[in-house]
Amino acid sequence: MRSRKPRLHRSTICPRSGSLSRDRRSGFTLLELLLVLAILVVIGGIVTVNIGGASTEAKVNATKTQLNGLKNNIQMYQIRMNTLPETLEALRDGPSDAAKKAKWVAPIITEVPTDAWENSLVYTVNGNTYEIRSGGIDGQANTDDDIIVEGS
Repeated sequence: MRSRKPRLHRSTICPRSGSLSRDRRSGFTLLELLLVLAILVVIGGIVTVNIGGASTEAKVNATKTQLNGLKNNIQMYQIRMNTLPETLEALRDGPSDAAKKAKWVAPIITEVPTDAWENSLVYTVNGNTYEIRSGGIDGQANTDDDIIVEGS
């Protein structure tokens, strides 16, 4: 029986660098490139979903902060005028009643704010209590995602 000698790759000398190179080409196969691309797409999808959730949470927190700021403004109005404002515009324009208008000194706010989704806020007064409501993500009042601040 004849024994086979192991095959050796032919080596050649590279004319530019003077180093030995093999005939076999080095590099990535198409399968390896597709696998890396698929992994990058999956990671990109996960990052996009997480960023979208963070954006929504940031808008909810910004709206809560806005509503709490308005609550402070309403309390300031209440101290000045000894009553709750009829509307949020009264924080800017003063009371509509002529007798109370004489006590009005200066606007408390320069413009009536909106929520983080640029929707109008709903302000309701019921006796000595009030509620400021944002429609939330869907922009519709009286749904599960509403953001509400109450005061008295």
